[in-house]
Amino acid sequence: MPVLESLIQALDDALPQTQCTRCGYPDCRGYAQAMAAGEADINQCPPGGAEGIARLAALTGRAVLPLAMVHGVEAPRQRAVIDEAACIGCALCLKACPVDCIVGAPKRMHTVIAALCTGCELCLPACPVDCISLVAASADNATGWAAWSPTQAREARGRYTARQQRRQTDAAEESARLAAATHTRIAGATAAVP
Repeated sequence: MPVLESLIQALDDALPQTQCTRCGYPDCRGYAQAMAAGEADINQCPPGGAEGIARLAALTGRAVLPLAMVHGVEAPRQRAVIDEAACIGCALCLKACPVDCIVGAPKRMHTVIAALCTGCELCLPACPVDCISLVAASADNATGWAAWSPTQAREARGRYTARQQRRQTDAAEESARLAAATHTRIAGATAAVP
């Protein structure tokens, strides 16, 4: 494994894998790549908190910095809860959840699988009826890595990766379906021309 890829992997492993985008990158891996390339500071991950910054500093050889407030604050871990009586089944939260912890079907009530929620908050702005709220996920108000384990991070990354792969497959299948439909229409139109 090349040195840069090895550093990217180590940085990615040191991140909590909430996939919250608060760092300014589309996912934890993107942030790890930017840090490895020297394009991002090591203090942009609120879910990782002070301990996360220390881990990233050790890996990069950079000085420990305070969390950049523009990205948020280190706070107790939370998880999403859907008011099922108010849910209209629009399914927008399903599309927003990076780790597939929300289940439901269009025009049906949705719910959050509490144990899988990373607390990313991406479902909140997606909900048109504001039926999603956040509740404490750790009874002791732990923050950063004290509230999130490496095992939880690995599992969240696995769900995120599986979701990304599924979305790519779905997009490829949709593209192939549209191409076939277009080909059929063109063939039909060509055959109809005298």
